[in-house]
This record gives sequence, C-alpha cells and structure tokens, in this order.
Amino acid sequence: MFNPLHAAARLAGILLMLVGIVGPATADNPVTIFSPFNVADAMDKGVEKIADIPYADGARKKLDMYRPEKPGGLSPVVMFIYGGSWRAGDKFEYEFAGRAFAAAGFLTIVADYRLWPEVKYPGFLDDCAEAMKWIEDNVESYGGDPNRFFVVGHSAGAYNAVMLGLDGSFRRDFNVTMPIRAIAGISGPYNFYPFEYDQVRDTFGSAPNPEGTQPINLVTADAPPIFLASGTTDPIVRIENSHALAAKLLANGTWVTERYYEGFGHLEPVVALGSMMRFRMPVLQDMVDFFQTFGAFPSGVPRPFFTPEPPQTEMTALMEQMDRVLQPINTTGR
Repeated sequence: MFNPLHAAARLAGILLMLVGIVGPATADNPVTIFSPFNVADAMDKGVEKIADIPYADGARKKLDMYRPEKPGGLSPVVMFIYGGSWRAGDKFEYEFAGRAFAAAGFLTIVADYRLWPEVKYPGFLDDCAEAMKWIEDNVESYGGDPNRFFVVGHSAGAYNAVMLGLDGSFRRDFNVTMPIRAIAGISGPYNFYPFEYDQVRDTFGSAPNPEGTQPINLVTADAPPIFLASGTTDPIVRIENSHALAAKLLANGTWVTERYYEGFGHLEPVVALGSMMRFRMPVLQDMVDFFQTFGAFPSGVPRPFFTPEPPQTEMTALMEQMDRVLQPINTTGR
C-alpha cells in the first residue's frame, strides 16, 4: 500500500542529497528536484544565457534566453514551456533544457507564467501567448528567426504548448501572427475531462465550457505538425493521453509523430533533454529530427549527442530513487 507520508519522507531525503551535490541554496535559486541537472559541469557548453528579460509587466512575466555562442546566422527559435500542474515551476529550474536546445542550434526561450491560485484557466495560456508576442516582436534582434518558430512543452507545459497550437484565439488575442512550424509535447495531458481530481478542478472547474479546455476536442485540419512523446510507465499523466490525441490528429489529416520510451515515467523524458541524463533516451535527438522535417535548419541539422549505455554514476542512482518515490502515485488514482 502506498503511504504518502513515507513517500514525502523519501523525497525529502533525496532533496537533502541534492543539497550535498549542488551546494547551498540561494533565495533566487533554491534547491529543487531539478537542481543536479543545472550544475555547470552537467550542462551543455557553447551557450550564452540572458536572464530575466521582461516580456510584460508582472513578477511572473519574465523569460530566460539561451542562444548558441557561434550561431552562424539567424537561429531557429524554440519556446520551451515547463510543467508543474499549473501551480508550480520556475524558469530557473529548466536551465538544463534551455542549454540543451541552444547547443543543438536553437535560440531558446524559457518563460515564467502565472500559476494557480493567482490565475485559473485560461490565465496561464494568456501569459504564454503574451510571451509568444514578445518573441515575435523581439527575437530577431537577439539572433533568432521568428519564421522558424517551434514550441516544446513538458507535462502541464505540453498542454499549454498544444493548446496554443490548436486554439488560435489565444494567439489572436495578443496579435501573434508568426506561424508555429511544429509543436512537441512531452508527457502531456490532452484529454482529462471530466475533472477527476481536486488539483484539476481548482484550475479548470470554473471554465464556462469545460469540454473546450481539452486539446483532443479542438483538433482541426489546420493544426500544426505535432510530436508526442511519453514514457510507457508514466504514473502521473497516462500514456493514453498521447495515444488518443495522436489518433484524433491522424483522423483529421494532421502530421503527428509518436515516440514512446519503454520503461520510463513522467520526469525522465524531460530530464533526458539535459547533457547529464541524455544517455537514457534520445528524446532531444528525436525532437530535433522532427523539427528539421519542418525547416528548422535549411542548411542541415546539428546532431545532439546521445550515448545509450554510460557507466552507472551517483546521479543515475539518484534518478532511480526519484523514480521509486514518484511511480507509486498511480496507486492513489492520480
């Protein structure tokens, strides 16, 4: 029987181990479950970071930019949207992801957005669309090509990314006219109505048209190409979410590519974007190849580095402990 108190204690113990690995926390960068992957030696090199650029007024309306140090011309642009159940998450936690895409040749944007309880649906989507507008208006001056624009999201961020592609009203509200070449959703929820859990009801329950909050209900022939990836043993967002959305996209004539990583759960695919854990699965390589299909690199794609079988390390052992803490959540129905 799953005991949440025991799981919480185990997770707390893991976080204490993180402190020993990454050093002391600071007010701006507290230790989180992602901290070990943001250590300098654990991240991709050859990347410049520009932090805390405001895209609108508000404490949660800033973005971090990662760009290749030697781009050789305008770079394609990726907007990475992190997850956290629409109530947690911060851009600083995903430096490893921003640097990964930048090292692969993309100018990468990681933007904060408002969270519950400050906002409910659709406030967080409005914020992401507003960040998109900033990208459209400003990214070329930083070396990015707004005509080669791609969106990536993980978990709740994958929901945000796919919704912004399927429901054009959010982009129209902020006068975003640049096209989305393609979208990649990792471990995303796309079909979760009726709202079964309090966490989801808090965020979506007051929507006047709850069915309209679901990506699976918004698919049309105008949808951009979509890449869907998930771990096969994800206990947080069931893999059926991706299966169902892919089937609906195919039925409407939309290009969809599916990748399912055998034996992996919810956090592993996003962590595997980073240099430290990239050996676990080729998710970054798969996404870059997909984006290349839709014009990311007209002169040829730089290949992300992927090695499938490195030696066991302290960090891989730590990831296995994290998996054991998170996996049993499914036994409670979440």
